[in-house]
Amino acid sequence: FEKEAAELGKGSFKYAWVLDKLKAERERGITIDIALWKFETPKYMVTVIDAPGHRDFI
Repeated sequence: FEKEAAELGKGSFKYAWVLDKLKAERERGITIDIALWKFETPKYMVTVIDAPGHRDFI
């Protein structure tokens, strides 16, 4: 993710790219589509939800 983000001049967005999969999301640096990621630790079940917040997509 770090390398791809840096190549497009979006190095500060590297962690957002974990959930932002669309080419347009990565190029513009905004979330367009909802994404969901679940994982478990020995103690917790975690759900990460990424939803659009840009006014064009609300």
